[in-house]
Amino acid sequence: MSELAPDHKAMPEGANPALWNVPIEVTIAVGRSRPSVRELLALEENAVLQLDRRIDDPVEIYIGDRLIARGELQESEDEPGQLAVRLTEVASNPGERL
Repeated sequence: MSELAPDHKAMPEGANPALWNVPIEVTIAVGRSRPSVRELLALEENAVLQLDRRIDDPVEIYIGDRLIARGELQESEDEPGQLAVRLTEVASNPGERL
């Protein structure tokens, strides 16, 4: 995935430009599972944990606990075999709900 250039319009007025290069952690959620404690403790190598999503469903992209975008998993164009996400929906305002 290529790096995005800072969007000067997206930065709040008075924001310190030095912050533009500070790395942040982005979480990509592919699905959730709710096994019982008994089922969780019984998991062994090669066990399969069922998720609440289908393989072609969009993934959710979070910063902290805030949903900021949705996308589709794909192989990176830059690095074959490397997993990447193509964004299909992006929140236009920081507080917007998708």
